[in-house]
Amino acid sequence: MPPSNQLWYLMARSLSGETTMEEEQELMGLLENDFSLQQQYDLLKRLWKKTENEIPGTGNILKNSDKNISRILQLAASTAIQPEKGLPPAYFRRRRSKILYFTGAVTMLILAIIFIPWQRTPGKNIYLAANTQMLAAQNGSRSKTILPDGSTVWLNAGSKIYYNKDFNGKFREIKLEGEAFFDVQKNPQKPFIVHTSGIDIKVLGTAFNVKSYPSDKNVETTLLRGLVQVTRDNDVAQKPIFLHPNEKIIISKKSLAEAEDLAEKMPLNSSRSIPIVFKITHLDSTSNKGEPVETAWINNRLIFRGDNFEELAVKLERWYNVSIVFENEKTKQLNFTGSFETETVEQAFAALKTAATFNYTMKENNIFISP
Repeated sequence: MPPSNQLWYLMARSLSGETTMEEEQELMGLLENDFSLQQQYDLLKRLWKKTENEIPGTGNILKNSDKNISRILQLAASTAIQPEKGLPPAYFRRRRSKILYFTGAVTMLILAIIFIPWQRTPGKNIYLAANTQMLAAQNGSRSKTILPDGSTVWLNAGSKIYYNKDFNGKFREIKLEGEAFFDVQKNPQKPFIVHTSGIDIKVLGTAFNVKSYPSDKNVETTLLRGLVQVTRDNDVAQKPIFLHPNEKIIISKKSLAEAEDLAEKMPLNSSRSIPIVFKITHLDSTSNKGEPVETAWINNRLIFRGDNFEELAVKLERWYNVSIVFENEKTKQLNFTGSFETETVEQAFAALKTAATFNYTMKENNIFISP
């Protein structure tokens, strides 16, 4: 593929969130040799973000393409080049030629994005290549799977992962929704990367747990063995955060969203990294089995330490595949410490009732909690 075509192809994949780490590095290498192209690419990213909400599915991409192309071209023409006083006419001739080149490039880029074969992730505004494999564990169940590279992944209840069926690139990439434990086969030539909730977790060979359900306020990564590095997605200026064995990093999703908003408002040529809010703690190994609380679930043990009833209810809903309804706000603040392993849902609630004062009623898969 000619260099210019390769550049726009990589830009198209990058805007749609489909580049591998290798492709992203190749794109950055092509852009770093031309500051003007860097500015244009940053502008394209912002323009694409403005239109992506208008294209919620592949069916609407073609339907809305004329409107979005016109809109982006208008924005590009008004934003890409602004006249400056005191410059010679030859300067403006060169700038006008760049405008024409840039406008044509935008059109090529959008057309490339429109006609790349995508399939939509159910319930998410994410587009994945047609050879993507999806694995899921429903509420009330957990699953264990061997990945194409020989790595093992455990999925907690209500979780999904997406990955290339063959791991045929130079990077092994996973998209996660929910919670998963990975025991990764070591391969320094092909790093293993987990993408979730706006962060990237990169490892070579290690065992670690990642928890990021859509309803969670934080993203949590727990490391048992090896070394991982955590970065904010698409923030090439950010220094990686390194995690060592028996450590857990907790990253605020709110800070990730604020960092994304701030990045969109920064000048196009800015290389400043956006800080994110996080803290690193040591693992809690106070369970009676001597295992970390964060990973006990892979051995079918639900451990909770000082959880209020509202927090615990979310875990119980996934663990037992039930729906819990509180009929009083005060009851949500009851606190519990304990664990469940072989208990049925009826036995679990009977045990909770001995530890705190509340009543409950079970109707099929619905549990109603009252004072």
